[in-house]
Amino acid sequence: MKRKMLLLAAIIGCLAFGRATAATATGDSLRADEQRRFDYYFLESIRQKGQGKLDAAFDLLQHCLSIQPRSAAALYELAQYYVYLKQDSLAVSTMEQAHAYAPDNYWYAQGLANLYQQQGSTDKTIALLEEMTRQFPDKLDPLYNLLDLYSRTQAYDQELDALDRLEQRTGKTEELTMEKFRIYLRKKDHKHAFREIESLVKEYPMDTRYQVILGDAYLQNGRKKEAYNLYRQVLDTEPDNAMALYSLANYYQETGQDERYRQQIDTLLMNRRVPSETKLLVMRQLIVENEQAGTDSTRITRLFDRILQQEPDDTQLPLLYVQYLYAKNKQQQALPVLQHVLDTDPTNTAARMTLLGEAIRTENTADVRRLCEGGIVASPERPEFYLYLAIAYNQEERYADVIDLCRKALKQAAEGTKKEVLSDFLTIMGDAHYALKQPSQAYAAYDSALVYYPDNIPALNNYAYYLSLERRDLDRAEEMSYKTIKAEPENPTYLDTYAWILFEKGRYDEARIYIDNALLSEQKDAISAGIVEHAGDIYYMTGDTERALAFWQKAQTMGINNETLKRKISKKKYIPYDNHEDGEKATNAAHPAQP
Repeated sequence: MKRKMLLLAAIIGCLAFGRATAATATGDSLRADEQRRFDYYFLESIRQKGQGKLDAAFDLLQHCLSIQPRSAAALYELAQYYVYLKQDSLAVSTMEQAHAYAPDNYWYAQGLANLYQQQGSTDKTIALLEEMTRQFPDKLDPLYNLLDLYSRTQAYDQELDALDRLEQRTGKTEELTMEKFRIYLRKKDHKHAFREIESLVKEYPMDTRYQVILGDAYLQNGRKKEAYNLYRQVLDTEPDNAMALYSLANYYQETGQDERYRQQIDTLLMNRRVPSETKLLVMRQLIVENEQAGTDSTRITRLFDRILQQEPDDTQLPLLYVQYLYAKNKQQQALPVLQHVLDTDPTNTAARMTLLGEAIRTENTADVRRLCEGGIVASPERPEFYLYLAIAYNQEERYADVIDLCRKALKQAAEGTKKEVLSDFLTIMGDAHYALKQPSQAYAAYDSALVYYPDNIPALNNYAYYLSLERRDLDRAEEMSYKTIKAEPENPTYLDTYAWILFEKGRYDEARIYIDNALLSEQKDAISAGIVEHAGDIYYMTGDTERALAFWQKAQTMGINNETLKRKISKKKYIPYDNHEDGEKATNAAHPAQP
């Protein structure tokens, strides 16, 4: 950063040098050969600085000053080095020389003023800036710097004088007038304070905004009747003037006319011609007032409801309403408001995602599908809509649609999409292919998913479980399944998968340990009928026929009703499925986690 500053200073110095050589800048003259030598060494110092060779540049400047000690350009450059080296007193004295030898150079004067200010020499800074305002009347920066210094030192008269000079150059503006108004108030000179704003009204008689500003100034300083008259005057000519409507409401509040205040606020909020931004401001103020008063939310919610009925196309106010309802723990009441926002603006992703989260939480598959299908149309770049729609299709057993959707999502995925997300799409594809009795395509999808994200736990579980159902690659299945129970040792689905793989490998005693852990899991909702049936199979193989029969009977009451299970119960013995053709393939399928 310091080198960049030095380079900028060098450019300024070089420009100054180009406009006037050292000789002409000081009134001195050099012989032609001396001038050539000076020019060469000066420009070479600039070049060395540009290359970062600061020591060499510094020495060249010293050589320049040996040729012409009164060169303002060389002195200015040298001062920058002293600043860089934190030799403050040398920097100031050198810059003072540069300014003295070239008093007409604005940049040298500005550099010296900056150094004075950095040194805390306020009086010197002000004196120099005042000199610059006279010497460089076309430059506004010195005046602005003076205003800042006079404000810090509370030199109100000098600040007002500087504002007058600035106003003469730029013309009367609201910003300058209001600043003068505030200064007069700080001086307790109310007469001149109001005269400033009154001058704005006279200057722009057709701009009623200044009349309202004057009314606000009157109201804030106790001249309430005059404020009221101004507001009424504006509203008589412009009944829909939002500023005047709002200011009149503030007048009623200030004067304790609570009923009129509420009526005026209603008038403003129900006026279609009042901008949404003003209504937002008013509603925020009302919410704060309501909270401070400790009253219930009924009035606020009624106002929001009325505004939304009147302004159906607005989206800003409904979003504020949603924030308010959530703050009041009225999430259910916020849902139709969010739907209103989404109907008005289908591209509002925040509203759509909030509704989607609620649909997922309540397991409303139809709403998940509706919101995601609309989301893909409105925001095709958002992968989450494809992901949750694929899960919804999968739950509805629309497996071909799942595969097609995942392919579109993978094709649509932008550069930088998280590998975990891509892995999830491939996992869901694998599940759908297996459901369609396409195991080779399913395993290919799982392999791809694990290439993107080797720790994709649902993919590892499903892949391992389906391999176990086909009684193939059991060593690999065990390895993958073991990763899942290390990651989630309390998950009954993953424990059951691992137990079943051990069962298929004939390691029944080990399998019983893991199936027991699955049955004892605190995640009771995840203990499926398939897990209970597996427990029966494992207990039978460990010699506990009585417990096995009890588990099979329980599995039947939980919903499994196929011929193989019926035969197990009637014959009181384990009978294997034929690759689970009876529909138990998806017992352990686990999809990517939902929010």
